[in-house]
Amino acid sequence: MKVLKDKQLYRPRLGLFIIGIILLAASLRAPVTSVGPLVGMIREGLGISNTTVGMLTMLPLLAFALISPMAAKISRKFGRDRTIFVSLIVLTIGIVLRSMNGIEFYLIGTLLLGFAIAIGNVLLPAIIKENFITRIGLMTGVYATSMNLSSAIATGVTVPLASISWLGWQGALGAFSLLSFTAILFWIPKGKDKEKNEEVVDQKIPKSSGLWKSSLAWKVTLFMGLQSFIYYSIIAWFPEILQQKGMTAASAGWMIALMQFFLLPFTFIIPIIAGKMESQRLLVTITAGFFFLGISGVAFIHPVLIPLWMILIGIAAGSAFSLAMMFFGLKTKDSNEAAEMSGMAQSVGYLLAAFGPLLFGLLKDVTGNWTTPLMFLIATSVLLFIFGMGAGKKIEI
Repeated sequence: MKVLKDKQLYRPRLGLFIIGIILLAASLRAPVTSVGPLVGMIREGLGISNTTVGMLTMLPLLAFALISPMAAKISRKFGRDRTIFVSLIVLTIGIVLRSMNGIEFYLIGTLLLGFAIAIGNVLLPAIIKENFITRIGLMTGVYATSMNLSSAIATGVTVPLASISWLGWQGALGAFSLLSFTAILFWIPKGKDKEKNEEVVDQKIPKSSGLWKSSLAWKVTLFMGLQSFIYYSIIAWFPEILQQKGMTAASAGWMIALMQFFLLPFTFIIPIIAGKMESQRLLVTITAGFFFLGISGVAFIHPVLIPLWMILIGIAAGSAFSLAMMFFGLKTKDSNEAAEMSGMAQSVGYLLAAFGPLLFGLLKDVTGNWTTPLMFLIATSVLLFIFGMGAGKKIEI
């Protein structure tokens, strides 16, 4: 039987640690989502084609998929907190390099920040499992909300920042290095800790190969992947779809903002509820059901109700993301296994996220209409329900 040591942290140190987690979580989203609104400026500034821009925007997600399975092994060798600390330094360097002149700096910087973010994405659930064993739901809600709030803020402020003459698009992207640098300051005490973070006593570290053979692990992984596929497809294509439905570009943008607004509170609330439930199947049913209704409404019902459908999609997106994060902690026995699960699920998840918008657009090009890709997205919500019901049942790996 695996025995876990309780983490003993004095209140002041605990408070600083929680702030560090919040800043870390925020640093894992803003550098990526800040790029979308600036794509036109980046294309002109670097003198590249739309195809090249598309490839560059996929790079972070592909880096997530490549590095995620390795994150747990790296943390076992160097210590979880120290690994996070170093990854924040690499992230800051990557953001700065990306904001310098030249496609080479942009490429190298993007890869570096993608690798660093992948480490943070994987290890955060394990850190919560290790340090807040009785408050997994609350702390998952805190960091998931920080992620999505920073994502929304970054999307909104990058264009105004880029419009400042002495900043431009490069300064707007580089500004987010201040966020990751601040996070580094709060992680310095943890980065200096000489003791490794594995808290399993007298037990061999679980092998990741066991998870890759686990039926439950694959259900959690596919739940994570499918919700990422749906979310990134919506973010990429719904503005254009809504314009085809008769909305102006500004109105379509406000509908995405409305979705994000309703996403945030449920990102915080759902993990707290899920942590108090033995089975999360009811939450999975509501989540998949809201995706199904929202996407179907956009596809087949009069555009006058689009705000309602976007609200439902926002609730579903916030619930799906936070449930996926919760499964890493709830369905594993210890923080090491949580890290392995997180790496496995996020590797597959972000691979699907990277190719989701591409497949969605390909279906549109092949069929000549938006109905077919939207129906594919509806079918994906059904698959999300099926795998989520398996992931949400009362069981550990």
